[in-house]
Amino acid sequence: MNNYRQELRRTFLFEKLPEPLKPASSHLQIFDNYIENTRLRIRSVRSPDTKEWTFILQQQSAASEDLTDWKIAEIYLNDAEHTAFELFEGRQVKRNERVTTNEIRKNRYFAEISGRQIEFDVYLGDLWGLNVARVVFETERELKNYEFPPFAVLEITDNKFFTGENLVGKKLSDVQAELANIYNK
Repeated sequence: MNNYRQELRRTFLFEKLPEPLKPASSHLQIFDNYIENTRLRIRSVRSPDTKEWTFILQQQSAASEDLTDWKIAEIYLNDAEHTAFELFEGRQVKRNERVTTNEIRKNRYFAEISGRQIEFDVYLGDLWGLNVARVVFETERELKNYEFPPFAVLEITDNKFFTGENLVGKKLSDVQAELANIYNK
């Protein structure tokens, strides 16, 4: 029995939050801790408005080569269950001769643009300067017919470099090198 939900999505880079969003706008603080050598992560979500935390054990995997179709399973954890998984949070990992943490932090903003709800992730820490927008669709037809949005500078949907588990241990300089490769092709 599979308890996955399907998510059809496209992702885009953006330079700055589109109007009327500002860094002080309502948002969520997200802490993703990837469990090494698995498809699992512990997602801790904090609402600055209410100071409440939500903890989720997630598993996600691409169901298509072009990274538009994802399978996602989630288990919401209570405080005691989250405590059992805390040992995976903020762990040091060695990747590409670099010792870093398994945690990715970002602020997530929401806006409706042209009748479509869009999530805007502003990465923090070593990835400060990376901004990724995600648009989720109900059908493949909607996904394929969606026009390049006005806030975007580049579509990165099919670029595995920009997936969460691949961004672990990366710095903004790694992102800049990837973008240089894209633009020099």
